[in-house]
Amino acid sequence: MTKRTYGNDSIRVLWDSSLCIHTGFCIKTGSGVFDPQRRPWVRLDLASPDVVAQAVQACPTGALRYERLDGGPQEESQTPTTVVPWPNGPLFVRGSIEVSDRSGDVFLVGPRASLCRCGASRNQPFCDLSHRETGFKDNPRARPRSRETAECPADIDGATLPDG
Repeated sequence: MTKRTYGNDSIRVLWDSSLCIHTGFCIKTGSGVFDPQRRPWVRLDLASPDVVAQAVQACPTGALRYERLDGGPQEESQTPTTVVPWPNGPLFVRGSIEVSDRSGDVFLVGPRASLCRCGASRNQPFCDLSHRETGFKDNPRARPRSRETAECPADIDGATLPDG
């Protein structure tokens, strides 16, 4: 896992490679700040801090974050929190997000995350693009017919109940 920081007097951009799935949303803003073919790939001098912040906020994974050093507005979590299934891909979550392990230890706090839906990610619970390798296809609104007539959880097709 690589974490890099790029900064100037106005803004600091933080990039976490363990969360990046190359959506390219930061590049598509057209600011020229982000270019993965260039080294360094982040050039903050190519746009105003407001434009940089807007490009960072376009990143759905939370791999890019920013800190304003010039008194400009910091990123705020979206309210309410939203979860959007990306077609044949991850769940994009925006809002006040805390991700914790089974022990309750929080290991990610942020305004954006991309969560695995296919079950094949080697970076659980985050997406790592494994859905492309597995050929994952979604139907996020599919509901088994048994849910309509269920009188208890055991009546739902595919339900597994804990022992004991």
